[in-house]
Amino acid sequence: MKVIIIDDESKARNLLRTILEENCPSIDACFEAKDLITGVEIIKSEHPEIVFLDIEMPEYSGLDILEFFSPSEINFEIIFTTAYNKYALQAFKLSAVDYLLKPMRPRQVIEAFNKASGLQRKSLISSKLEELKKSLEHGSFSKIALPVNDGIKFVNFNEIILLEADGMYTKVTTTSESAILISKPLKHFIEILGDLPFFYKPHRSFLINLKFLKKYVKSDGGYLIMDNDQVVSITRDNREEFVKLIQSL
Repeated sequence: MKVIIIDDESKARNLLRTILEENCPSIDACFEAKDLITGVEIIKSEHPEIVFLDIEMPEYSGLDILEFFSPSEINFEIIFTTAYNKYALQAFKLSAVDYLLKPMRPRQVIEAFNKASGLQRKSLISSKLEELKKSLEHGSFSKIALPVNDGIKFVNFNEIILLEADGMYTKVTTTSESAILISKPLKHFIEILGDLPFFYKPHRSFLINLKFLKKYVKSDGGYLIMDNDQVVSITRDNREEFVKLIQSL
């Protein structure tokens, strides 16, 4: 397997290369580039399967890589290496783009490499990067990437009614679809959406969008009814907190 490291900092390139060479025996060629233009030339000539790409570089940002390839030419996985802050990192998660936060640690590098080397959805890179670039440029996030059977579905936050745990999967109910089964646990979505003010976790099995809350029923221990008439449980410990929350809306 071939990989390339594109980063303007020589120390960062050396560290990442050392981690890869010591822990990823399936790599038989590791190329380096100190800027995006050089990196693009190497990608087109050597055809690496995985690209480790820094975002903040002189002249061209790592996000500009789409300008040098047509969608049919992107037959590689991208793992961004970045020192972005926590707020910006949410854009990576929402866009389903893999990233390594600097300073890099061996365990994180190995996990990202193993994940990227096993992916078969290379044709979706363009849509994921476009969504990421848009989010970072505007400084606001309005969509989340949902991995589905035939690709990735980008759904606006305002279209999500609720998310329900189903073992290690999650059922996502939107205004246009009754239930999209996603191969991610509910915990994954709580980490991404939990900080948004209109999403609330009334029960360990549910994350709801308060914009679609129809009714709070006090009887039978208390439960919620959403606009699509789906009943959502609320735990005893959350009832008082929930009442205060909806009174402040």
